[in-house]
Amino acid sequence: MQTSILKEYREALLPWYTIYPTVPEFTASVGAESYEEWLRGLPADDPVSLYLHIPFCRSSCWYCGFPTTITGNQAPILNYLAVLRDEIRLVSEQVQQGLVVNDVHFGGGTPTLIGAAEFLAMIELLRRCFAFREPATIAVEIDPRTFTAEIAEALGAANVNRASLGVQSFDPIVQKAINRVQSESQTAAAVEELRRHGVRRINFDLIFGLPNQTVESCVQTATAAVATRPNRLSVFGYAHIPSVIKNQRLIEETALPDSVARAEQAAAVADTLVAAGYQEIGLDHFALPDDELTLAQTSGRLRRNSLGYSADTCKTLIGFGASSIGRVGEGYVQNEVTRESYSRHIAAGRLATSKGYRLTDEDRVRAAIIERLMCDLQADVPAICAAYGFDPTRLLDSAAERLAKLAEDGIVDIEKGFIRVRQEHRFVSRAVAAAFDAFLDRVVP
Repeated sequence: MQTSILKEYREALLPWYTIYPTVPEFTASVGAESYEEWLRGLPADDPVSLYLHIPFCRSSCWYCGFPTTITGNQAPILNYLAVLRDEIRLVSEQVQQGLVVNDVHFGGGTPTLIGAAEFLAMIELLRRCFAFREPATIAVEIDPRTFTAEIAEALGAANVNRASLGVQSFDPIVQKAINRVQSESQTAAAVEELRRHGVRRINFDLIFGLPNQTVESCVQTATAAVATRPNRLSVFGYAHIPSVIKNQRLIEETALPDSVARAEQAAAVADTLVAAGYQEIGLDHFALPDDELTLAQTSGRLRRNSLGYSADTCKTLIGFGASSIGRVGEGYVQNEVTRESYSRHIAAGRLATSKGYRLTDEDRVRAAIIERLMCDLQADVPAICAAYGFDPTRLLDSAAERLAKLAEDGIVDIEKGFIRVRQEHRFVSRAVAAAFDAFLDRVVP
């Protein structure tokens, strides 16, 4: 890939387009009252997904951009869980009885820090408040360094069927530079324990572009990762923004690879995973041929949501916990970010929605185009517009300048409104999606 393209597109301050419009467009004009109205309008027979945010970790990973609290004891976690349970009850009172749940995701932080008994109690509460479709997908994010046999047994008892393990890198030099020392044996033991208790769908998260990382160490990490045969892997590029994320200030900037080195690392990891039998999914995921993501991509059902790529086709995502984001037909909502503010709202008996976004018809068609570009690396703009009863000329005209530059640089092929990202440039697909972002000029000069 040419250095000029890397500098122009890979280093641009572009959104990841897990949702559209993106969070910076959220405003306080959409609050708890709007969300209550939207929840009350959900049809009971239209399945939903649930996301529960557990913002606690035992130690700080210096690369991490998620808001978490570092704690060595359980008291803050137990207090938070009490508030979370109250929020679940508040939301369940707004929706129709028997609302069907297809998919549950526990994210963090480190959700398994809540403990075995508390996890089982949370699952039991969710099942009392909602009607689970069987078999529902129940997924949990895990830090192998704090994972125990007790929590593995609880996950099995709760019918958890997918676990996502943070790996990032197995290189001890890189691990020391990001304050996350985690051995291959720890990770393999966690995988073995999960599978022993029936949690057989395993995801790994890897990161390239970390301090002191090299192509060789990236390949070694990918090779070690596939030795345990996870069903899918996410391979993210580290985004260094210490002006926003304070813990990243502890990372030595001079040890970070440049844009060309990052691209070489990404390509080397992709080659390693493909050679091991994994298929490329969208921008940054890899999955075995029989994984749900692969099957969804093959059938054109791959989705992009706030958690990344997904085979979940639910139109509604209900988020619980501080800073969590939800999605309903009318738009997006986000809870109060700080635990203190979130807890005050719930204690007062009201939803903790702090801001959101009400979708327009144009937002929906732009979101559909962006999603297909991010998922399929191609989009038939006229066909998508026709499905929404929207004039494609207006959107194509607004994107014309950016698309022309992308075509000139050899990143895309365009014919009669059909846009295809060239496979060798899949890593810059965000730049293609950005051509249809009506808010982009507010973010990127």
